[in-house]
Amino acid sequence: MPLRAGDSDGAAGVKIHNVEQGSAEWFSLRMGMPSASRFKDLVTPTGKPSTSITKYSHELLAERLSGSPFESVSTFAMRRGTELEPMAADVFTFQADLITREVGYITNDEETVGCSPDRLVEDIGLEIKCPNHVTHTQYLLGGELPGEHKAQVQGTMWLMGIEEYWFMSFHPQLPNFIYKAHRDDKYISVLESQVQRLLEMLEEAQAKIGEINGVR
Repeated sequence: MPLRAGDSDGAAGVKIHNVEQGSAEWFSLRMGMPSASRFKDLVTPTGKPSTSITKYSHELLAERLSGSPFESVSTFAMRRGTELEPMAADVFTFQADLITREVGYITNDEETVGCSPDRLVEDIGLEIKCPNHVTHTQYLLGGELPGEHKAQVQGTMWLMGIEEYWFMSFHPQLPNFIYKAHRDDKYISVLESQVQRLLEMLEEAQAKIGEINGVR
């Protein structure tokens, strides 16, 4: 089934939550939940389990225990990306001759894992990055999906059940880099195992803390 931003449900096993990205509702949905933007803490660009999984589990556990999301530090790069993203999406539409539409937060049916595509393009997604001039030039020369974003893009394809995904690096003073990534099932197999491991770690840790505090 095609993903529609106006629907409560998308593809089989997927839910689309119609909230504005960055809003209080969006943060509330993501609270304590593994999200594709952090899948790099689960799997390395080469497809190996990442040692960062433990630290990430502690971040998510703290949110589950507190019942509220913890604010992340807003860096200059993050603010730049937020400001330039609408312009980048318009440029993508013009250059690729494809219509994009905004989407809120996408989860599996169980609402245990989620992702936030920057845009939906037909039945697939678009990830937009707006790096500095040096990083953008590196992406242009690399000519492929940058390794540091592989986990996020492959993870979103896995969660949405799709075979392809657009990636765009945008800098207003430089040529655009637009790339269509394809599903890597070998990589996704490792990622899926790591997501399951993370969820189990969270359940076990939460139960342990409950026992320590006399909660059954």
